[in-house]
Amino acid sequence: MSSRLMTSKKIDIAHTNKDITLDLYDSLLLPRLIEEKMLMLLRQNKINKWFSGIGQEAISVGVTKACSSDDFLLPMHRNLGVFTSRNIPLYPLFCQLFGKEDGFSSGRERSFHFGSLEHKIIGMISHLAAMMPVADGLALANKLRDKESVAISFCGDGATSEGDFHEALNLAAVWKLPVVFVIENNGYGLSTPTSQQFACENLIDRAIGYGVDGIQVDGNDIFDVMNAMKQARIRALSGKPVLIEAKTFRIRGHEEASGIAYVPKNIIAEWVKKDPITRLEQYIRQNFDYTDQQFSNHAERLKEIFKADLDKALYSEEPSFVEEKERKAVFASQYKPSLLPKGTKEENHIEKRFVDAISNALSQSLREDENVLLMGQDVAEYGGVFKISEGFLAEFGEQRIRNTPIIESGILGAALGLSLDGFKPIVEMQFADFVSCGMNQIIQNIAKSHYRWTPGINVTIRLPHGAGVGAGPFHSQSPESWFMPHAGLKILVPSNVEDAQNMLYSAILEPNPVLFFEHKRLYRSIRKKVPVKAVWTDIHAAKVIREGNSMSIITYGWQVHWALDLAKEMEELGISIEVIDLRSLAPIDWLTLLSSVKKTNRALLLQEAAEIMGPMSEIASYLSEHAFQWLDAPIKRVSSIHTPIPFNKNLEAGYLGQYRLREHVIDLLKY
Repeated sequence: MSSRLMTSKKIDIAHTNKDITLDLYDSLLLPRLIEEKMLMLLRQNKINKWFSGIGQEAISVGVTKACSSDDFLLPMHRNLGVFTSRNIPLYPLFCQLFGKEDGFSSGRERSFHFGSLEHKIIGMISHLAAMMPVADGLALANKLRDKESVAISFCGDGATSEGDFHEALNLAAVWKLPVVFVIENNGYGLSTPTSQQFACENLIDRAIGYGVDGIQVDGNDIFDVMNAMKQARIRALSGKPVLIEAKTFRIRGHEEASGIAYVPKNIIAEWVKKDPITRLEQYIRQNFDYTDQQFSNHAERLKEIFKADLDKALYSEEPSFVEEKERKAVFASQYKPSLLPKGTKEENHIEKRFVDAISNALSQSLREDENVLLMGQDVAEYGGVFKISEGFLAEFGEQRIRNTPIIESGILGAALGLSLDGFKPIVEMQFADFVSCGMNQIIQNIAKSHYRWTPGINVTIRLPHGAGVGAGPFHSQSPESWFMPHAGLKILVPSNVEDAQNMLYSAILEPNPVLFFEHKRLYRSIRKKVPVKAVWTDIHAAKVIREGNSMSIITYGWQVHWALDLAKEMEELGISIEVIDLRSLAPIDWLTLLSSVKKTNRALLLQEAAEIMGPMSEIASYLSEHAFQWLDAPIKRVSSIHTPIPFNKNLEAGYLGQYRLREHVIDLLKY
């Protein structure tokens, strides 16, 4: 079957029903009138930015009117008509546009960077195409729940060059998701014309390459848009994702400050004649004998509908800065069980390796909660490259243990979408190094989501990390510190079997995004007798692994074992070293660190990451500021050297901080 469907037949109901046609006219006119008012306020300096959708309303309104109220919509800058057609309350909408306290994001976000789950609208971020994989996740949620609903994601022509566009289309096709992608091809990406953006004749041609259905429509004809959307929805629900290309034009600048000097005037004049409101007015005149006065009556009535809310929003409260409130807004409340687990009998303990503990936490979580699912490259039949999910497919089925294409960004975006609809996705990065391909989704989308407007985001990202296995520069890195500056993420690094089991289990329960780093060197090199079942643990708390009074070694992960081995050696020399296992790099348990430094008066900070901008740089800074009066020596950091990680095991051993640890401990004790 061809991937290209050309639509021309208009929906019959509009031809025969005057009331429905006039309702469509009101739906087109309302966002236009609001925009015209916003442009006036912009000139009066009462708002500071506006992205105009004038001339493109038929796409937003047509798509929204043609879909079900249960369908998810993921709009972009120029989709005011989505919000008004979904009957978003106008007062908080205007407050949002003005950055006021009573807006949907309480002034934390700008313009249309917000959503409302009540209205099934998921807000955008500025990074183009980033919301398209999120639509995949929402569509998968619908599919898993057997709902007759689709997810509809908007993007512009410029976004079709972004990686997330291609990853989203590919995933939708492979998983046969009930999703529709709508391209608003308005001729320009800011000032770059489409002729300089892509070489194919039409953007709809890209549907063929991904095996999805494609429909090209006149984006300024609301009947054509609605007809296409109705067709697309039917096909998407049958397991055939659809790409719609709506041909339109941006009459005004990308945003008002940019202007339109780069657009030939004759092109603008041609598209002004194709204005969707003008065209619908012509249709109504011809079919229902409407007069100019009657059209004016519509405009006056609609202006009255939003005038009071707009005026109220203009003079409503500005948000006031309260530091504690802003910090608290970053995370949803931490998960805490109603009853803390009691100690388990010794006979309920079995010996496990680090890798077994992680596998057990995953399988227990999957058994206890049907909303938990695991996604990643090769995690199903193959059981993952480290065999952690071996046997999971047979027990939990292909709907919950899902192989993915090689699309780190795409699957992380899909995980966000799943979480927004109540699932608890676990994403396995095959190696932590590969997470660089998904950085945008993690730090711009997942991390900031709750602070901006959403409920807590329950996404657990597993990252096998670290050196010591001779895997070279691209499979051995310790990227934990890449994420530490970004508020909204919890970063966990277990060092022992029991923590691996309990901390991962607790991370999956946590209603906030968690990056869970698992050291590859520990997978099969350590074992311990631990409880059969995982239990909740406070993932934020550091632990004193070994008591001492001569100095404190503060570290985490594999390096805990370096520290313990050296502490035992030093004990024979009469030196008592305290070892602190951070366990969490975000948030950091500062009280435990300060308490230890107050006692020992010396601090050595040990990390596997390279010496520049690793986790210990931040801890050194904090201790310098808050523990200076208790220190009898400078704070010392021990890190790997500032080079890529070499492959050869002799070179790798010299690269690692363990190679220099004993020397630095002795130097610090001598100071």
